[in-house]
Amino acid sequence: MSRVIFTKGLVFDGTGSEPFPGEVVVEDRRISRVSAGWTDHDDEPAGTRVVDCTGSTVMPGLIEAHSHLTFPSAVGHLDPGFNPPLDVSFFRRGITPDQHLEIAERNARILLDAGFTTAYSAGSLTPGTVEIRLRDRIRAGSVPGPRLRAASHERDSAPIGNDGKPVPQGPDAVREFIRQQAELGYDNVKFLLSNDDVFVPGGSQQTQYTAEETRAAGEQARESGVWLNCHAQSAEAVKLAVRNGFRAIYHCTYADEEALDLLEEHREDLFVAPAVGIMYANVHEGEEFGIDLAMAEKMGSVTALETMTELYPEMRRRGIRVLPGGDYGFPNNPIGRNARDLELFVSLFGYPPGAVLSAATMLGGQLMGMGDELGLLAPGYLADLLVVRGNPVQDITLLQDPDNLLAIVQEGAFHKSDPRR
Repeated sequence: MSRVIFTKGLVFDGTGSEPFPGEVVVEDRRISRVSAGWTDHDDEPAGTRVVDCTGSTVMPGLIEAHSHLTFPSAVGHLDPGFNPPLDVSFFRRGITPDQHLEIAERNARILLDAGFTTAYSAGSLTPGTVEIRLRDRIRAGSVPGPRLRAASHERDSAPIGNDGKPVPQGPDAVREFIRQQAELGYDNVKFLLSNDDVFVPGGSQQTQYTAEETRAAGEQARESGVWLNCHAQSAEAVKLAVRNGFRAIYHCTYADEEALDLLEEHREDLFVAPAVGIMYANVHEGEEFGIDLAMAEKMGSVTALETMTELYPEMRRRGIRVLPGGDYGFPNNPIGRNARDLELFVSLFGYPPGAVLSAATMLGGQLMGMGDELGLLAPGYLADLLVVRGNPVQDITLLQDPDNLLAIVQEGAFHKSDPRR
């Protein structure tokens, strides 16, 4: 049995409570004890590792709620070929599934290096099984990366697909898509319930599925044993998602009062993630990649960012479970910068740092369907934890610098360990 004691630091347990001086004891894959105060460990039995966390905070591993590990851009590996609407040449390169898997494996390692020990996928970039293979290789220990719930590519409702072939329409076609993705082995199935301004002018206000189709989606998902994700910006798309049992509802940018009431009514059954990082990047950090302010306005990012700053504080007030993360993988918003979302929740949405840290840990565990064993530092929970230089509750930006992550532990195994400790 392996035993590790993290001591002499602060402990942030993920609940949102203030960090306290304390200790965390890990035995094998799980946490066996969390206690206030420090004790002397000079006489520990052989094989016990004592980690001195002086000046640091021990906290749960971060959980990415809107992961796109098959998107091509990551820190140190920017790819301008996936930068819609300006450049989508990525799809014309003839990248094989094995080559795409290599990109996804690289991204998974980078995300784990950034302190994210778990990822809930919002959707694969392409059809096929790349993300399933990635999930399984991480699970088997063949490659490093966050534990992953894999998601299908997003189903559009356009009558003609990108390959120029007709796309089947109607409830039966929706059911068949879900059956196919479940049979492939996906955990989550993604729908583009609303369009997007990036694709067509006014697209964010275009609801792309009927009530009958979304009802069929909910019924088939339950029958097939998968969860539903959706891109939903229009108010009507949000309402369709809530009424039909979608678990992860992304963006919600133009949710009206009725949509907010529905989200609040069903808040125990669903999760919302705004993907504020990409909107902020488009408005403030895209010029190098052809997204100046005029282009950001055309893409809908300026209006969306303004709307989010009013919408999401209201969602928090209503007790709707809102999680940071999303849409990292573009050249101006690469994978590995995901912890920047936490800062944006504080600066734009008014979240206290402890609350957003809890959203990125405790609520993330609930999103994964593992709320009884993931996302908190508590006895019996999986030993996913970080040792962070300083106190992130006092300075949320500390998590954006990998050098501040002195230790990254996943199910009791050190992915990263400070050699001085």
